[in-house]
Amino acid sequence: MDLNFNVIQEPRGVMRIAHFVFAIFAFVCVTEYTGYLTIHCKGTDYPFVYKYPFELEYNITLNCASKYEIYADFSGDAKFFVWTGFLALIYSFAITIIYLKFDRIYIQNPKLPLGDFIATVVVAVFWLSSSAAWANGLTGLKYVTDVDSLAVPCQCTVTQSTFTTLNISVIFGFLNFFLWATDLWFLYKETTWFQGNKFHSTSGV
Repeated sequence: MDLNFNVIQEPRGVMRIAHFVFAIFAFVCVTEYTGYLTIHCKGTDYPFVYKYPFELEYNITLNCASKYEIYADFSGDAKFFVWTGFLALIYSFAITIIYLKFDRIYIQNPKLPLGDFIATVVVAVFWLSSSAAWANGLTGLKYVTDVDSLAVPCQCTVTQSTFTTLNISVIFGFLNFFLWATDLWFLYKETTWFQGNKFHSTSGV
């Protein structure tokens, strides 16, 4: 079956491409992030590296005979966010293929636009809830690794990485929600809710 690339020029096609691209940006910012903090105590460095899914476990004995530990788990929020991004990626890719190869069937079968609309609502809700959850998790991650709240003993000093990439991931998360929510209007116009009885099977003509 020939591909109908004209769909890519329509709002629903353009939006799906945007969904695909921005979903990648969102979860890659999380999965590829590597953070660190290093305790400097009497000439010795004690590095701690953490990354996705952000299950922090840091237990050391400093050379001043003091023990220091960090235990925190933000994996639930991080995994929910990444899972949402992966779901959005797969769905936007799959529905774009349907647009390209089966656009005539999509237009003639009223169940397909309706199912597409409902699925988009679900993914949009996931983006909103997962972005809010991850924003909260990131706040906790910043707190447990913050220099001012670490309370390192022995008058040791601490250096740490920045959270720029993770901050951007949250922005991308809410941006994805906005994009998916915006697409609902274009998809709604394809449904029988908007067009009434316009849809009909070719056999009924």
